[in-house]
Amino acid sequence: MKNFAVLASGKGSNLQAILNAIKKKKIKANLNVVVSDNRNALALKRAIKEKIATVVVDPKSFKSRKDMDKAIVKELKSFGIDFVVLAGYMRILSPYFVKAYKNKILNIHPALLPSFKGAHAIRDAFRYGVKTTGVTVHFVDEKVDHGPVIAQEPVQVRNKETLKSLEARIHKVEHKLYPEVISRFAKGHLNE
Repeated sequence: MKNFAVLASGKGSNLQAILNAIKKKKIKANLNVVVSDNRNALALKRAIKEKIATVVVDPKSFKSRKDMDKAIVKELKSFGIDFVVLAGYMRILSPYFVKAYKNKILNIHPALLPSFKGAHAIRDAFRYGVKTTGVTVHFVDEKVDHGPVIAQEPVQVRNKETLKSLEARIHKVEHKLYPEVISRFAKGHLNE
């Protein structure tokens, strides 16, 4: 069985969906560690509650992004990590990190890439007035919100939709789609 890590910076709702899928045996892989760049991240509390190891890496302790990523990769190697799942990790990975886990880093983005890249994708799509947005799971490469698309699921923007209601509906799709893709990857059903 493969070992994986989750990198998270915030609330950890996607992490919770992953934890739930593991409990239901929908993901057949070992979540060995949750790494965060934010010691106050709720994601860490979720991991601790499930008795999963946690590592906090403080960005202020490093001279560069590459130095920080070297420290994270070293931690991941110590946990025997085969692949990495980004779940609300709000940092851009350095080329060093991407090379260390080439084609083994998954990310979820709350828009249909290549549209609406960046940290405010739901808001940006809503303000732009799109009729359809959605969720993308992709492999991570050196560019931001880029890399081969693994899966996408559209979400129709309803009449009288609010930003809050659209966010809730997109997160619901994320929480279903991401565990499914992680499960397929862990079984070797995706091209690496």
